[in-house]
Amino acid sequence: ENTVAPPFVTVDKGFTKAFVALMCLFLLAAMVRCAKLILDPYSTIPTSTWEEEQVN
Repeated sequence: ENTVAPPFVTVDKGFTKAFVALMCLFLLAAMVRCAKLILDPYSTIPTSTWEEEQVN
């Protein structure tokens, strides 16, 4: 028996695989950003917002 899937099923599978791959890339990018933030939290803050401490 030769069971051939209808064409729309293969297109659906292709879209699903592409969507899952894209979501994995976004997840990986978010994990990298979070890891960088955890390792060096003060690098993302611009120095212009720092206030000078008054020494009397």
